[in-house]
Amino acid sequence: MMRVDYNLLKALHAVVSLQSFERAAKRLAVSQSAVSQRIRHLEELMGEPVLVRSQPPMCTAIGQQLLSHYQQVQQLEQQLAQRLDIQQSCPSLALAVNADSLATWFLPALDPWLHNAQIQLQLYVENESQTWRRLISGEALGAVTNQSKAVNGAQSEPLGALTYLCVSSPEFQARYFAAGKPNKEQLKQAPAIAFDPHDDMHFNYIESLFGLSAGDYPCHIVRSSEAFVAMACSGYAYCLIARQQVQSQLDNGTLVNLLPEFALKVPLYWHYWQFSTHLMQSVSESLIANARGCLDME
Repeated sequence: MMRVDYNLLKALHAVVSLQSFERAAKRLAVSQSAVSQRIRHLEELMGEPVLVRSQPPMCTAIGQQLLSHYQQVQQLEQQLAQRLDIQQSCPSLALAVNADSLATWFLPALDPWLHNAQIQLQLYVENESQTWRRLISGEALGAVTNQSKAVNGAQSEPLGALTYLCVSSPEFQARYFAAGKPNKEQLKQAPAIAFDPHDDMHFNYIESLFGLSAGDYPCHIVRSSEAFVAMACSGYAYCLIARQQVQSQLDNGTLVNLLPEFALKVPLYWHYWQFSTHLMQSVSESLIANARGCLDME
């Protein structure tokens, strides 16, 4: 039976989570050469590569399985320490979340643990269609995603929906959309904002309503929900943004809803591993309850 050296898995986890051999070496208090040797030794044991030496480094399929196993063992060790009442350092929770959830309902759900410094967060902030990949790779213990179906070994819980509105400042509306509502020709000139080049939600929304594809109109790429709001309020661009994030700006007239009849609801789900510790179970319950109190019904 194969015996796994967990120092090797620890090195793999450090390289992937910190996205660098150099940072992994500092975290593990060893040389960068020692980290590389541990990865090579692990690959010799597996008989195949566990990492793609890209920038940043990425796990191969077997590397993902090893990383997932290591995360499970870490959780079990934390759970055992709690049962034995052994004093441990503040546990780390690696979670994947979309930017709009992070800007609205997500962090308040973690207040009981963050306020008292009971956990260390490692957040992967991705598009909601991509966050589940962090779970599959073993990098994250839980993920907020728009994927409803759970992967093997994980659970999926519906959270509710973020309702997205197409908004701009009144000045931007007057400058680009003379009639108040945008049309196809006007949108070809009006700057938009998308989260990243894979922001299917924005591009699909505009294409479905106006027949314009990505590249047919100017579009800023900005990986920050807060920057979306700031840029829209400043009159730099229009954007799709969660109603929950801009309700006060809509109420005071800083922003206007350009297409009130075309709100877009995006259902969200919380995925987490079934092996989760008591801590992770408690965190999951808090996230689910807070989301359902803040998000809209689907």
